Amino acid sequence: MKKSFSLLEIILTILLISFIYTLFLPKNKIKYPDEIINRLELYISYVRFKAFINDKFDLEDPLWHKKRWTIKFFRCRESVGGIYYSIYSDNNETGIPSANDSLKDPLTKKNIYSSNKCEENSSNSKFVLLTKNFGITDVQISCNDTTSLGQLSFGSDGKVYSKLSNYANESNEYEVNKPCFLKFISKNGENKELVVNPYTSYTNKK
Repeated sequence: MKKSFSLLEIILTILLISFIYTLFLPKNKIKYPDEIINRLELYISYVRFKAFINDKFDLEDPLWHKKRWTIKFFRCRESVGGIYYSIYSDNNETGIPSANDSLKDPLTKKNIYSSNKCEENSSNSKFVLLTKNFGITDVQISCNDTTSLGQLSFGSDGKVYSKLSNYANESNEYEVNKPCFLKFISKNGENKELVVNPYTSYTNKK
């Protein structure tokens, strides 16, 4: 008679229990602000790494800084309503992100992108549709220097920028010099904050 479990059996049992728990966990138990904060922390860590290995500096392009990797928050078109975001490098320097310019989710390989139609599809990460999928009704960014909801751009040296200048040779304009707080407010009044620190772009939850 077998008297003990093998390590493999124990691991498989834990995985099975975890799967069953996730499968039957009531949807209203999921803390959407927490889920968004966790995913954004992952995304910002990844885009920080991407900026480090993909330096956009170009002596022949006086507007090279506009290609820095950026996370930007938008409002969906009025007929749809809601908020979304995209992470992208504006290779054409138009200020308008596209799926081709977007960063891919390191876990799912889907585009971290949406258009203002805010439609779900199999190519884009579900985490970008803040209102539609997670009930986030407002985003407040303490270091916002834009006329929209706000954005953060990342340099190869770890520095963070609240906006990208439209003028030549202004690559260091709008550098963030103090912690930037990103607050996400849900329709039931819950809110969570993610802090992006200057000079390093490291994040922490508040």
